[in-house]
Amino acid sequence: MQGAKILDERKDFIMFKDSCCGDGKINCEKESVSGAVSQRACVYCGARVVLNPITDAFHIVHGPIGCASYTWDIRGSLSSGSELYRNSFSTDLREEDIIFGGAKKLAAAIDEIVEKNSPKLIFVYATCIVGVIGDDVEAVCRKAEEKYKIRVIPVKAPGFSGTKSLGYKLACDAIMELILPHKDIPKTGGINIIGDFNLAGEMWIIKNYLNAIGLNTVSTITGDANYESLIKAPSAGLNIVQCAGSSVYLAKRMEEEMGIPFIKVSFFGIEDTTNSILRIAHAIGDENAIKRAEEFTKERSARAKEFISKYKPKLEGKKAAIYVGGGFKAISLIRQFNEMGIKTVMVGTQTGKKDEYEIIAKIVEKDTVVLDDANPSELEAFMKEKGADILVGGVKERPLAYKLGIAFCDHNHERKHALAGYEGVENFTKEVNLSLNSPVWGYVKG
Repeated sequence: MQGAKILDERKDFIMFKDSCCGDGKINCEKESVSGAVSQRACVYCGARVVLNPITDAFHIVHGPIGCASYTWDIRGSLSSGSELYRNSFSTDLREEDIIFGGAKKLAAAIDEIVEKNSPKLIFVYATCIVGVIGDDVEAVCRKAEEKYKIRVIPVKAPGFSGTKSLGYKLACDAIMELILPHKDIPKTGGINIIGDFNLAGEMWIIKNYLNAIGLNTVSTITGDANYESLIKAPSAGLNIVQCAGSSVYLAKRMEEEMGIPFIKVSFFGIEDTTNSILRIAHAIGDENAIKRAEEFTKERSARAKEFISKYKPKLEGKKAAIYVGGGFKAISLIRQFNEMGIKTVMVGTQTGKKDEYEIIAKIVEKDTVVLDDANPSELEAFMKEKGADILVGGVKERPLAYKLGIAFCDHNHERKHALAGYEGVENFTKEVNLSLNSPVWGYVKG
């Protein structure tokens, strides 16, 4: 059955651990195979989801109205201040604009926003159609900056120009363009939290952990961020990167151009949350912080393990399938399921890197199937073959799971409940238990 329903061009993107059908290597970081119906989003979407949580930024989508509606309010990111980021602005390009150009329409849109709202920061996204007709978006943005003395930053992200990962990179470049003029501000020794988007308030959970061990957060990129907090980012002494897929590139640029070191962290599951807090304290090098981190993690991890133990008898022996955006999250989820006594039989990502797949191959059990940039046909075939009881994924995978009579847990950016930290361990455990042990599956499979 292994390899059934798989396009020949896709076989190198699938790995079977310790089986005759795979050599332990997997192809990744490539454009999607044409016709495979990839679950990935486009370049523009990748850029937008990274920048969208900046709470007081205006986002002008230079393109047809559909591009703006596609990414309108798509993250469950929360704000402690402005709710402006939940709006979407578009130049709404029509046939006439495509023929004669849309630069004047873009300039007029910027003028209108400035007149009505007095913004400090505007991002302008060039979508597919703009990539075709060739509007000089950079020139329009430069002229607006000179005219209004505010930041107007172009994000050239035609959806067809690459993968979602390219969109992440373009968003990081836009952030660097914003903060680089402030790179020489005095250092404070605090921490920047990068690659967390405050889904369901998860950024606040992480900040509370850092406060508990005596460490100050300088800037959050981009969850619950604003213009004033972002331009303080160069003063930090350490960057911690939660979503490696979207933000390691930014951390590397900040290290090279601003001298700020970084470490990768993950706050999903007991093991990774505990290790991350301890590593942050050691990276800062503060003995008091290290002592507090040891005490804090010991107490909180023991409490979380006790919580899981109450559910474990109902979960042990179940089989999980994982399909998420980045490799780092997939790694944490495998470890989380191990803590529950659940075996991961299938794991895939949209934008995983080679080093992440190497880690995945080491921590999964024999005959686990690993997929890069999977499509619905592959997901269905392998979940059936491996006998998965639950799928952890995003909104696009939910209907597939329910169609197959398989339990589902939403771990994507639209969710409204926190899954990070020790609090997230409890929420995730309860959700997995409720979904796996719902009586409805007896009727569906019966």
